[in-house]
Amino acid sequence: MRLLFTLGLSLLTAAVLARPDAPTPVRVGSPNGAVQVTIEVDAQGRPTYAVRYGRAEVLPASRLGLVLAGADLSQGLTLHKVEKVEAVTDDYQLSTDKRAKCRYRANRRVVRFRGRSGPQLSVVFQVSDDGVAFQYLLEGPAKDVQRITREATTFRLPAGARGWLHPHAKAQTGWAKTQPSYEEYYQRGIAAGTASPLGAGWSFPALFQANGHWLLLTEAGMGRTYCGSHLAHEAPNSEYAVAFAQPAERTTSEAAVTPEGRLPWRTPWRVIVLGNSLAPIVESTLSTDLSAPAPAAAKLAEGGKASWSWVLLGDKNTTYEVQRRFIDYAAGMGWRYCLVDALWDTQIGYDKMQELARYARSKNVGLLVWYNSNGSWNEAPQTPRNILFNPETRRRELARIKQMGIAGVKIDFFGGDGQSFMNYYQDLLTDAAAAGLLVNFHGTTIPRGWQRTYPNLMTMEAVRGFEFLTFDQQNTDQEATHCATLPFTRNAVGPMDFTPVCFSEIPGKQRRTSNAFELALSVLFQSGIQHYAETDEGMARQPAYVQNFLRQLPAGWADVKLLDGFPGEYAVLARQAPDGRWYVAGINATDHPHELTLDLAKLGLKAGTLILDGETNRQFATRSLSGPTLRLTLPARGGFVVQP
Repeated sequence: MRLLFTLGLSLLTAAVLARPDAPTPVRVGSPNGAVQVTIEVDAQGRPTYAVRYGRAEVLPASRLGLVLAGADLSQGLTLHKVEKVEAVTDDYQLSTDKRAKCRYRANRRVVRFRGRSGPQLSVVFQVSDDGVAFQYLLEGPAKDVQRITREATTFRLPAGARGWLHPHAKAQTGWAKTQPSYEEYYQRGIAAGTASPLGAGWSFPALFQANGHWLLLTEAGMGRTYCGSHLAHEAPNSEYAVAFAQPAERTTSEAAVTPEGRLPWRTPWRVIVLGNSLAPIVESTLSTDLSAPAPAAAKLAEGGKASWSWVLLGDKNTTYEVQRRFIDYAAGMGWRYCLVDALWDTQIGYDKMQELARYARSKNVGLLVWYNSNGSWNEAPQTPRNILFNPETRRRELARIKQMGIAGVKIDFFGGDGQSFMNYYQDLLTDAAAAGLLVNFHGTTIPRGWQRTYPNLMTMEAVRGFEFLTFDQQNTDQEATHCATLPFTRNAVGPMDFTPVCFSEIPGKQRRTSNAFELALSVLFQSGIQHYAETDEGMARQPAYVQNFLRQLPAGWADVKLLDGFPGEYAVLARQAPDGRWYVAGINATDHPHELTLDLAKLGLKAGTLILDGETNRQFATRSLSGPTLRLTLPARGGFVVQP
């Protein structure tokens, strides 16, 4: 009788859920119950979702749905079926991201809708203790290519929310028509709903503070049947809509910009990292948790540190003699790589590059070389160019440089987020992996979890990096606040090729940060390969204990913890070496001294060496830790590191 009663109740529940006027909202919560998502359908048949963290509503009812070329699946829908909640468990390893051993636990629920016509729309929700993710699933008998013209997805922020947002650039603007490449300054602490100053929306990742909690919006799991997206230019009533790539963001005039695919069709994940503090924002691995794993045969690549001449010495020093010197520099510092930047093909040549690669190997240094990505989408003149876009010439070139002894490539000047560019990125990663080469994308889109799917992806720029400090004083003036924003925004979603650490003066500019601030960035910023801005001559002028610190920094990190900070003001992070020891670094971006009290006992850190600002902002000082509690007063635009 009990079995019959249970079966009858289940059938009754299914019948209620199948009714278009089903009164009960659909709910799914995180494993610890703190995060709760509610899904409903309003009177116009528009599906919505809302998110709560504990007692706080962090996203009021926001829109769901897709608009296809032949069907509107954003309204006129009924709730058709709700699958049972399933546990999701995933454990995996990374070698070039913020955490080596990743652990993902979530609850999944699939909600299926029925429309008047077109494919069946389902929304897959996965709710973890650190956030919410959802993706759309389109199913049906149609065999032809489907086209999505618009997402109805929105993120509605509660009243009083503030944002730390990156203005999205208009396509084909900027130097040599190289935008958008995610190289603007974040607008800090602005009212939610503020229109974008460039008129093209706001980029992912987007950070918000709402009802005493923090949210980071981004996307992950980018395959080959979707474009990269961002937040729309305007957000009436603080409701941000998802916007697709602009028409010019494609590789050729015939290539796809907006999403095209065949059924069944899964979209990328919309990701909301959540926390009642900033720690989950910095520490979360949702971007890779939600991305496809690498093939079983793929090997984890080796990251590391790299010397690099270009940022302070410029194009004219991409010469055989200077690059040999920088190979020696890397070898002397114990760094794994040396990057040879643009114009190597004309100023050094292939034969001499092979000599350099041979010399680098004799010093246990891997050589990385620069390429221009472009076909016709930008006007950047730097060479080598017009080689990588064509598949046949690309594969020949990659095989050639691998045979020469090159370890990896830096590929620059991409043209946007259209679907064809998403495919081009993945073509490059696939062919480079086949050739045994590492990849650094520069002038690029943001990471969307590809560092898990393609282990040869070391890093991506997608940031207004150190090179901008050499262009004009205005950039140099903003370095400190910019650097204190990035751990909570751009670097929170994946490796970032900022190219930090400069102790020398920048020709024609006045650097505002202290040398200890610059040193702290070596720990504060994470990149699979960390390219240092400082030259061999500038490094030689620093105290031996500073040089030794940079020699002994691990090639990669096992874990990360946020100890303190606020976006744009200050940041203190701890990163764990593979041997279990914790390095700590912090910066003060304000114009006033900042007092810190840090409990290092929770890291098991009771002894170590502190390196901090000296008598001037161009000098260092050092002392031993005197116990598990560290009290510091950081000077304006100053910093510190703790070496275990």
